[in-house]
Amino acid sequence: MTDNPIGIFDSGFGGLTVAREVLDQLPHEAVLYMGDTARAPYGPRPIAEVRQYALECLDRLVEHGVKALVIACNSASAAMLADARERYDVPVIEVIRPAVRRAMAVTHTGRVGVISTVATHQSRAYIDAFAAAPPYVQVFSQPCPRFVEFVEAGITSGPEVIAAAREYLAPLQDADIDALILGCTHYPLLTQALSYVLGDQVNLVSSAAATAAELFRVLTDADDLRSMDLPAPTHQFLTTGDPHGFTPLARRFLGPEVEHVGRAYVGRPGE
Repeated sequence: MTDNPIGIFDSGFGGLTVAREVLDQLPHEAVLYMGDTARAPYGPRPIAEVRQYALECLDRLVEHGVKALVIACNSASAAMLADARERYDVPVIEVIRPAVRRAMAVTHTGRVGVISTVATHQSRAYIDAFAAAPPYVQVFSQPCPRFVEFVEAGITSGPEVIAAAREYLAPLQDADIDALILGCTHYPLLTQALSYVLGDQVNLVSSAAATAAELFRVLTDADDLRSMDLPAPTHQFLTTGDPHGFTPLARRFLGPEVEHVGRAYVGRPGE
């Protein structure tokens, strides 16, 4: 399966930051990305519905012959990670645990912050992922609902973003954290603003970068990396929504590699 693509799934656009990291860290690999934009956002939906929708999308990626699946969606990871690992014969990687492991590696004080959407904050997915951490580790979770709106509007710096960052990050600064997990795949696009507010003493942990590193490890251990002798890989991008509306925002998240976006049909028998 070495020449097969890596399947990356998200409910929308944020997972493209994971795809960006995969392209950077594994430049010889082909990527097949699917965003379920027709049914996004997943956050407000019942967990059973999220599970159903996510598995439908993963089923379609597996039908395309991917050699690994990356669930680049916090809501979906919380809803169906165990189901996916039982359902498919390829490695399944998600965004939460790799980020937690990276945060544990870089913190010196054990005081770790997590910023995320309201839904992820309420799910306690990151808090639960720290359950096996040593007793001295303290985790402080902070929802940042406006950050996704900023990123999708193309606003990643400026007074409005800085003001929101100061408001959201103040409790974490009061908690004296020294590591911060960016617990939403939109948030890497706000790295400069977050670093400006927090200062150099706080290590930012991108769930996107940590997930790509975990994917590299898994494929290397399985001796399933694509050969450097093969022609340059071809990447594919699919959406369950409008491809024309998806393309410009996808390029903002990922870059010029998004040349063409196709339409994916899921959850409809016979398609």
